Amino acid sequence: MVYHVTLYKLQPEVTPAKLEQLMFSTRMTLLKIPEILSVKCGKNIDPTSEWTFFIALDFESMEKKAMVEDEAIYMKFVADMIKPNTVSALELDYEMEPGKAVKYS
Repeated sequence: MVYHVTLYKLQPEVTPAKLEQLMFSTRMTLLKIPEILSVKCGKNIDPTSEWTFFIALDFESMEKKAMVEDEAIYMKFVADMIKPNTVSALELDYEMEPGKAVKYS
C-alpha cells in the first residue's frame, strides 16, 4: 500500500470559500478514479504555515499511482483545479506495509 501526500502553497487570491470548493471538488473528482483507494484533503489550521492545503491518496502500488497520473480525469483535475490555485507543491510517498520492499510496490 502506498500513501501519497501532496502539500500545497495556495495562490494569494484563493479565498476561504474557494479553498472549501477546492476541497469538495478534490473529493468528488478523485474518487471517480478506481485506482485511488482513498482520498483525504484538508486545510491547515495553523495560519502561519505556508503549506495551506493537502491531498492524501491511497494506492495499492506505485504502478497504480503511475496509472492515475496518466488518467484523463486526474490530468483535467490538475490542470483545472490545482495549477490555477497553487504556487508550489511538495509530494511525498510512503510505504504502509512494514517489511515489504518498496521497489515491489
